[in-house]
Amino acid sequence: MSDADKNTGGADRWSSIQMPSPPAGTLEAFARLYGIIARLRGPGGCPWDMEQTPLTLRETLIEESYETVEAITEGDAEHVKEELGDVFLNAVMLSYMYEQGGSFAVRDSLEEVSDKLVRRHPHVFGETEGFAGPGTAGRSDTAEKVLAQWDLIKRGVEGRKADSILDEVSRGMPALERAHKLQKKAAKSGFDWATLDDVWPKVDEELAELREAVAGREMGRIEDELGDLLFAVVNVARHLKVDPGVALTRTNAKFTKRFRHVEGSMKKAGIPMDKAHLAEMDRFWDEAKGLE
Repeated sequence: MSDADKNTGGADRWSSIQMPSPPAGTLEAFARLYGIIARLRGPGGCPWDMEQTPLTLRETLIEESYETVEAITEGDAEHVKEELGDVFLNAVMLSYMYEQGGSFAVRDSLEEVSDKLVRRHPHVFGETEGFAGPGTAGRSDTAEKVLAQWDLIKRGVEGRKADSILDEVSRGMPALERAHKLQKKAAKSGFDWATLDDVWPKVDEELAELREAVAGREMGRIEDELGDLLFAVVNVARHLKVDPGVALTRTNAKFTKRFRHVEGSMKKAGIPMDKAHLAEMDRFWDEAKGLE
């Protein structure tokens, strides 16, 4: 029995659970994607696709994920459909590479995540073997209880142990998202500000310390204090239940839209884009805001 089977009890364990059938064509669509990728990576396939490795596709996976988030934020369902397709492409391509290398099969990855979902939702699929915590079947009637149960099963049944709960947060995450995740993990242990009102003084404190470091031209300290200020602002976002990465993405999009208006207006007026014409740029910037 594999390590995965030892942890999950094997896929057969869940075979008796009744699952809704996917819409017609769903299984065929996945099989088609798998077949296309196998063809691209096989003999006589695409030279570029055959040269790729899991390491070369890392940035592409991240990029496609961010583009999907952007489409979701914009509320553009057609764009979301396209970008999710690209995410599926990267996920299947990556897993197929490992299948080619003999590490695991694509189906193994799919079975593992399916087993995990069933195992961590005993309130939906029945009790989890070896778990008799407060979140057993029928007792997780709120999202908060479900999350608590999820963590109990992950550590108690699956044996996910670490020196610190913060070890569960990937070091490969972008800094802003990682700060948010680290704070959420610490908060689950009770290490958190009681209310949002307690966080504001910390933001003020960090801003004052940054100003002090800037005034003293202490370059090393400036970086430290700026990081502390950003971390405190992430705390504000978390208490407001706002994802800071999504919020910043929206602001980036807003800035881009307004700046493009400034560029276009300046070009139309025959005014060069430089510091000498900042007043004109500010006027067009305000105009862009008014058009929103």
